Amino acid sequence: MSDAITLHKGDLPDGLTFGDSVAVDTETMGLNPHRDQLCVVQLSAGDGTAHLVQLDRASYNAPNLRALMADQNVLKIFHFARFDVAMMQRYLGVVTTPVYCTKIASKLVRTYTDRHGLKDLSRELLGVDMSKQQQSSDWGADELSDAQKAYAASDVLHLHALKETLDGMLMREGRMELAKACFAFLPVRASLDLSGWADEDIFAH
Repeated sequence: MSDAITLHKGDLPDGLTFGDSVAVDTETMGLNPHRDQLCVVQLSAGDGTAHLVQLDRASYNAPNLRALMADQNVLKIFHFARFDVAMMQRYLGVVTTPVYCTKIASKLVRTYTDRHGLKDLSRELLGVDMSKQQQSSDWGADELSDAQKAYAASDVLHLHALKETLDGMLMREGRMELAKACFAFLPVRASLDLSGWADEDIFAH
C-alpha cells in the first residue's frame, strides 16, 4: 500500500485538516441506504494523499468526521453526491454541506455524451485511467486489502482537478449559477431519497 494512503479505524484523528475543500467518497455494502451499511469514507485534500476511515458499524461514533461533513467553511467535493450524502445522513446522522458534485457538473456541461462516470471523466478531462476492479468487493471485511485501499483512494485523489476543469467549462457555458443551485439542493434530494421519494419526480405534473 502506498505511503500516500492512511487508514484510520473508527474516525478521523484529532487535528487533521483538509483546508477549504476536501474530496469525499464512500464505500458501502450495497446501493440501498435502508439495507446496506456505510463502511468506509475516504477523503483527500487534493494533494496526492488520501485518508480512509473504516467506520465502526456497531456505533458509527465518528465525531471528527461528522464535524468535517457539517463544517460550512469546507467544501465537500463528491462524484454522485446524492448517494454519498444520503448514506452519511442515514448512518452518521449528519447533513453534509456545502457540497460540489462532479457528476452533476459533468451532466450540465458535457452534453455531447451520456458517459458521466468517474472513470470516463478522469480519462477525458485528466488523461487518467482508473481501475474499477475493486468496485464490487466486501467493504464490510474486518481488514481491507491493499487493493481495496488503493481503489478507495483513487476515487478521491482526482476530484479537485476534475472540479477545476469542470468549473472552467461551467463558466464557459454560462451554467455556473445553475450548477450551484443544484449543489445546494443535494442534501434535500438525499432526504427525499431516504424518505421514500427516490424514484418519483415530485416536480412532474
